[in-house]
Amino acid sequence: MEINRIIKHPILPAIERESICFKYNNHIFKAKKDEMISTALFANGIKKFGKHPKDGAEQGIFCANGQCAQCLVVANGKTVKACISKIEDGMKVFPIEGIPQLPEDNIPNKNVFIPPKKYKTEVFIMGGGPAGLSAAIELASSGIKVIIADDKYILGGKLGLQTHNFFGSVKDCYAGIRGIDIATILTEKINQHKNITVWLNSPVVGLFSDKKIGVVKDGKYVLVQPEYFLVAAGAREKVLAFPGSDLPGVYGAGAFQTLVNRDLIKAADKLFIVGGGNVGLIAAYHALQAGIDVLGLVEAMPQCGGYKVHLDKLKRLGVPIWTKHTVLKTEGKGKLEKVTIVKVDKNFKPIQNTEMTFELDTLLIATGLSPINEMTQKAEKFGMKIYSAGDADTIAEASAALFGGKITARKILIDMKHETVIPKEWYNTAEILQSRPGKTVPFIDPLNIKDNIYPVIRCIQEIPCNPCVDACKKKSISLKSDSIMSLPEFHGQCTGCGKCVAICPGLAITIVNKKYDQKKNKALVIIPWEFSEDSLKIGDIKTTTGFEGQKIGKGKVIKIQKAKWLDRRKLVHLEVPYDKADLIASIKIKDFKEKTVNSVADKLTNENIIICRCERVNKKLIENKIKAGCTDFNALKAELRIGMGACGGKNCSELIWKIFQECSIEQSTIQPNTYRPLEFEVPLYSFLNEEDNEK
Repeated sequence: MEINRIIKHPILPAIERESICFKYNNHIFKAKKDEMISTALFANGIKKFGKHPKDGAEQGIFCANGQCAQCLVVANGKTVKACISKIEDGMKVFPIEGIPQLPEDNIPNKNVFIPPKKYKTEVFIMGGGPAGLSAAIELASSGIKVIIADDKYILGGKLGLQTHNFFGSVKDCYAGIRGIDIATILTEKINQHKNITVWLNSPVVGLFSDKKIGVVKDGKYVLVQPEYFLVAAGAREKVLAFPGSDLPGVYGAGAFQTLVNRDLIKAADKLFIVGGGNVGLIAAYHALQAGIDVLGLVEAMPQCGGYKVHLDKLKRLGVPIWTKHTVLKTEGKGKLEKVTIVKVDKNFKPIQNTEMTFELDTLLIATGLSPINEMTQKAEKFGMKIYSAGDADTIAEASAALFGGKITARKILIDMKHETVIPKEWYNTAEILQSRPGKTVPFIDPLNIKDNIYPVIRCIQEIPCNPCVDACKKKSISLKSDSIMSLPEFHGQCTGCGKCVAICPGLAITIVNKKYDQKKNKALVIIPWEFSEDSLKIGDIKTTTGFEGQKIGKGKVIKIQKAKWLDRRKLVHLEVPYDKADLIASIKIKDFKEKTVNSVADKLTNENIIICRCERVNKKLIENKIKAGCTDFNALKAELRIGMGACGGKNCSELIWKIFQECSIEQSTIQPNTYRPLEFEVPLYSFLNEEDNEK
């Protein structure tokens, strides 16, 4: 029984795909054709995928991006990553229990090795996300032949997970349009270019000294020899290590968005988030849209690092936010059941007697991203003509990746001696799109506005955004300066059309109508709403909230406006007291204040902290080796097997660098890890090709 499907979503259409059947542990379940094995398992309430052969620890999904090995299962006799392997009708899936038995060798002509196919192209792009796609379009428009290789089944990268309207510039990076729709727009443009060849389900797995690139193209190993190589592979999520961080139910925010927004799976019932950057704040909002309770969010810094508009909309909905707090530990018997958070001092050390413990089933780690740049480093070493764009170059918003891909394409064209230039203003725009939020100014209630109808704009932090300016047909909203980072302000006339409310990416604008019913001392406030049909109905009396989530009073829902031009957003018309209208920013959907529960009073030690998930190596073992004088990553690898698992050190390496730092070891004295191809697991049968074609 598929118990975790999201049947109705306020933004996403229902998945209409053929139903198929598969077996898991000899029990029959239903799935959707072409979805991933992990998606099918989650849909059926199965979140534990097996036990680690070393110590029997329960394993569950972590990255949902092929960057770790937490979701290994045995499917039709082969050990595969459930998050990047499609379910098939009649497939027999088993959890990993001990060391899986090798399948029967039934490959014909196994004694004959045939060299892999070889391809040549002018530009080879690794990654079909926003940066890679915009670069390919720019290059192909100048007649350049391009191959894009992506390890997923569809183009768009993380755009396909972003249901919210984009920030940035309307002219330069599709601001005001939802990420999922930008992915569709770019894909259509790619398909229109005959000079672009797209390889889906084709991970780039190695780069060699002869300047050839290894790719597993739809299951077969091939070699590509490009004249120019662009890495636009995005980023992987940073791992946070604490006691219990390896429990099933603790995973990355990107994995959560993949399950919820790509696959329409209700991946949790009670959720907590660690990290107050944009990724964590947006993930919390997406969870609420999916009908998931968000118990709270912790951020170790004094302020959340994400956009204030993202933070404020969570506060308005009632989500508790704890700054200067972090996660201390998680507990559970084979799965996540409790999380304990704690206040930290200025050195980020836990403060005793400030612990709070909550019951939950999912903890999202959203503590930052690291560029996927292994191929870039290898290409530089081998003297290739190498470029990088998007998060693989600089971690920033997807809008910056879109624009940065276009600039990088122009750089390639210039190096290819094409007659083109990069306008100076492009660099200025790129710098702004990559920048962190600027200063925040105090919010001033619009009490001095004499008109009866006007917008209240609660955008008080400098971020790159201008859709509201273009949306206003009366040209009554403008930026305070020529910079896209400047704040918007209202001047002139408002018709109450709601265009600015409908397009604002931060849901930071409301419309106040004080002409509504002056005899009864009532005003009308129009607020944006992006939740399910049954979350509100006409006649409801709701608690209204202010600028930063403070309770204002009560409001009556008198109209829920829907239209195609609203782009799946609704405009809710609230009847409110006349003197409260300017203060109302949203309505509270639920009281998320959970009761604290008792925690197991156990002693926290570094033996409880798993650093290398693949080989189950704890922090204490690594510390002991470093304190004994080991300053060589490769020696640690040889002795403890760190970085020798299926992820190849992608997830544990940064944690180990941090342990070196904690042990007061100078980074310059540390011998770094040596990465060797293959960078990604490749089944041996992928090397068996039927013929050798030189192209």
